[in-house]
Amino acid sequence: MTISLIGFAVLLAIAFFGFPLGYSMMLVGFVGVTIVRGLGPALETVSQQILDLALNANFVTLPLFILMGVFVFRAALAEDIYDAAQAWLGNKRGGVAMATVAACGGFAAISGSSIATAATMAKVAIPPMRRYNYDEGFAAGTVAAGGTMGILIPPSAALIIYGILTEESIGDLFIAGIVPGIITVLLYIAVIWIVARFRPQMAPRAERATWRVRWVTLSKVWAVVVLFLAIIGGITFGIFTPTEGGGIGAIGALLFAIARRRMNFKIFYYALAEAAETTAMIFTIAFGALVLNSFVNIAEMPGAIVAFIKDLEIAPIYVILVILLIYVLLGTVIEGLAMIFLTVPIFVPLVEAMGFDLIWFGIVLVMVVEISLITPPIGLNVFVIKSMLPDVPLAAIFRGIVPFFIADIARLMLVVFIPGLAIWLPSLLR
Repeated sequence: MTISLIGFAVLLAIAFFGFPLGYSMMLVGFVGVTIVRGLGPALETVSQQILDLALNANFVTLPLFILMGVFVFRAALAEDIYDAAQAWLGNKRGGVAMATVAACGGFAAISGSSIATAATMAKVAIPPMRRYNYDEGFAAGTVAAGGTMGILIPPSAALIIYGILTEESIGDLFIAGIVPGIITVLLYIAVIWIVARFRPQMAPRAERATWRVRWVTLSKVWAVVVLFLAIIGGITFGIFTPTEGGGIGAIGALLFAIARRRMNFKIFYYALAEAAETTAMIFTIAFGALVLNSFVNIAEMPGAIVAFIKDLEIAPIYVILVILLIYVLLGTVIEGLAMIFLTVPIFVPLVEAMGFDLIWFGIVLVMVVEISLITPPIGLNVFVIKSMLPDVPLAAIFRGIVPFFIADIARLMLVVFIPGLAIWLPSLLR
């Protein structure tokens, strides 16, 4: 146990100095296994595990959905989603921010990525909010928080990874994410309404759109609805597998981009390169987490953690709360997907042994990872927004996120204490 803690301390120190997290985990894991077992067994263990993961056919699902998200971005569907949301919500108090949240939810449903959602919506939504004199910190915080929905609303890369690691149904996980995703949108809109109600200067009204404009903008988002329903419906009812769904989604997004005259050979090449780069980044983190997990397991850290929690002699639900607290703390220093790869092998056996539904826990886990995306000091979505808005102070962005962070904690507690919010829909469709 002690050597594991030393390893984690070294990992955090290396990552703090800017060394890529995936390689940091590989280095610490390999050195740790070498210390415990020797160089020969370490080389054999690490190489075999990396090879096994690289040859795992289930992981084909991930790059296909990533490619779909890239094609969606190239098709400029985000602008249509935002225009429709603003036409219907813009004239209300904080309406442009509400439209941003609604558009983030819509774009998340076809991108599957929080970073892509935050980066895309920053380009689309920040200029209108500046035009209507929104508080810049609140505007940036709205986009950063709204972007987190990319890893919860299906199709979600985080849910795909969790499903592969736990061998749970990816289709059930996708369906389970729908209701919590809708709750997120509604809570964020409620937060914006409250802020606009008591601090109207932070979120002014926009002009009212005519009914004709509303219906015209709404008619432009049919592509989003068709693509989402085709993928989720096909996977849910067993028409095709999640891997086939990713391929269908990628082809559908490509066809939409071509039909909208947003695709040529040059853009197609760059889209493939972008998807490959993102996939390589995720796989590097996966390889690093796998190697580090080998070290952690050899050093018997999972057993020590389980024994510690059992020694607390508390009710199972409080064990879940302890686990979630650990995730919140880890989220301040470790990137979200790395957290999933790193902790699922440790905590899922314990959660399963206590009799909790693993589909439910997958949704809870992803919701905690969402929170880590806007939690200092890392807050990946915050730094994405900061890189795109260099003139907005980082402190202002974090202040703008505070109301959404409170909403996230409330939503998390809702799903923790009312599991049916996550598992009702998949159980209904089985």
